[in-house]
Amino acid sequence: MSTDTVQETTASASELADRKREQLGWYFYDWACTVYSTSVLTVFLGPYLTSVAEAAADSGGYVHPLGIPVRAGSFFPYTVSLSVIVAVVLMPLAGAAADRSGRKKPLLALSAYLGAAATTGMFFLGGERYLLGGMLLVVANSSLAVSMVLYNSYLPQIAPPEERDAVSSRGWAFGYAAGSLVLVANLVLYSAHDTFGVTEGTAVRICLATAGVWWGAFTLVPLRRLRERRTPAGERSSAAAAPGLRQLLATVRDMRRHPLTLSFLLAYLIYNDGIQTVISQASVYGSQELRLGQSTLIVAVLLVQILAIAGALAMGRLARVYGAKRTILGSLVAWTVTIGAGYFLPARAPFWFFVLAAGIGLVLGGSQALSRSLFSHLVPAGKEAEYFSAYEMSDRGLSWVGPLVFGLAYQLTGSYRDAIVSLVAFFVIGFGLLARVPVRRAVRDAGNPVPARI
Repeated sequence: MSTDTVQETTASASELADRKREQLGWYFYDWACTVYSTSVLTVFLGPYLTSVAEAAADSGGYVHPLGIPVRAGSFFPYTVSLSVIVAVVLMPLAGAAADRSGRKKPLLALSAYLGAAATTGMFFLGGERYLLGGMLLVVANSSLAVSMVLYNSYLPQIAPPEERDAVSSRGWAFGYAAGSLVLVANLVLYSAHDTFGVTEGTAVRICLATAGVWWGAFTLVPLRRLRERRTPAGERSSAAAAPGLRQLLATVRDMRRHPLTLSFLLAYLIYNDGIQTVISQASVYGSQELRLGQSTLIVAVLLVQILAIAGALAMGRLARVYGAKRTILGSLVAWTVTIGAGYFLPARAPFWFFVLAAGIGLVLGGSQALSRSLFSHLVPAGKEAEYFSAYEMSDRGLSWVGPLVFGLAYQLTGSYRDAIVSLVAFFVIGFGLLARVPVRRAVRDAGNPVPARI
């Protein structure tokens, strides 16, 4: 073997080791921030912040933020909606700024630590301090959305085309593993708070704060391992700095030059809206229609988290054989069957609700992970963060049609069963739209190499 060949082999091995090291660092941001989504948003904050608002309410059950009368029970969802509006303004700004400057890590650090600090500050949420809770929720939720734009935009840079499905799936699996681990610890503290010598309210505040500490501590790993990559001047986003909505419009106008990328984004918007609505409304369906207790619902959430790890990894392997598009289409069929079966679940039967949760968990992580990796192939070089801001908007900022349909179905029929089965339409329509996208041509049109399997 010649000296040149040995040097080339050594350089190749070194590059592979560096890439694997950076990918591992990237996984750890999912590990860091998913705990917020699982323990804070999904389990603890909604009921606790509502109880704080109720403690501050007048005799009619209203609180008055900025002098506006709001039912105490509506304060939490209204605050979540406000955080989405703030995120809609900030995400395209952050994406375009990252692409122009080529400095994603400082923006990722800023958004991550703002969110982690706000979440840690929820320890002080008690008494009648509902306004403090609302402010911290807006900061944490919008910061998470911005950080995910920057985090996702690294995927095309740290993984060659043939590795992206697996890398994206491992990231989701890391996140669900962390969410499961911390949720188990939180549930032990919550259910046995007397043993630990704290009140139930204090236990909840500890659970909220520890999610913030976890988020901040493990964010150090990606910040140390991810590398900055200066975007060549000719490939940088041409959008000028502008207010958030103007920046979003500029991004959409640029995406019109890649109509197949927009076609995929539309399909993703539809079926992801269905996914997000199932996640947010499943507990309502379980408690109101199936008459299940809070402990059953929490165990179901934990089951979804655990099985989502296996589902994400398994669907990543399926994508190697069948391609990401076909695997996502298969997952949408599974979603349709699972939600359709949910219509027939008997009341007061936890076993069958756990079966439904298992079905959701097995397709949840994979459908999201592969959607992210497939979209990464459709993004022109140098515009990763800007395009992923539009992707994240579809994921977080525009998932309101599904809850609206769910609510209208219940209002018109008086049945949560009819409401839950109405969500099947999102998966059927999303399947039809995605099936029509010629992804190989879309990748070529974006100027990227076409993987052997996609």
